[in-house]
Amino acid sequence: MSRYRGPRLRRARQVAYDLSLTIRAIASKCNFERQPGMHDKKGRASNFGVMKKEKQKVRFLYGLTERQFKRTFDEAHRLKGSTGENLINLLERRLDNAVYRLGFAATRAEARQLVGHKSILVNGEVCNIPSRLIKENDVIEIRERSRSQLRIKAALQIAEQNGFPEWVSVDQAKFSGKYHRYPERDEVISDINLNLIVEYYSR
Repeated sequence: MSRYRGPRLRRARQVAYDLSLTIRAIASKCNFERQPGMHDKKGRASNFGVMKKEKQKVRFLYGLTERQFKRTFDEAHRLKGSTGENLINLLERRLDNAVYRLGFAATRAEARQLVGHKSILVNGEVCNIPSRLIKENDVIEIRERSRSQLRIKAALQIAEQNGFPEWVSVDQAKFSGKYHRYPERDEVISDINLNLIVEYYSR
């Protein structure tokens, strides 16, 4: 399945959830109380529909294709512990997500592009694999030749205003950051029912 390249707001309206796809809050651009479509369909969703919606929220949030998301879920299921917790842990450890959390990019899509363009160093080495899993105490920095990009400077300014996550530290002068620990589930997406995602893939 190819990556979705259509209107980003359409994704957010499908699941009625702010997916952090744009710098501005989604609520300022669209009304989640109305369903997408001409007739604003009402009515109670089926159990399958509810489970799929929760799955789509997380998949759209991290910008994965269905195949990538299913592969990540299968890996989470193989690990010890809660499958839902493991899933979020694996998603948060992706390099593109780490770049976003460090404030080097305004959105995860922009972070993925920076990684793909070889603008990111991990422990001093160039890495262009967005799905690479970051380990605790890994150092992530912007490559010297890319530090003049205005979009990176603008993203860092926005991140500074909003505040950086507790599990990372950032040296803006050096365009460098450190991933100290893996975040807890409640620190990232506490308002999503992970059990429904597990049930969806356990059908």
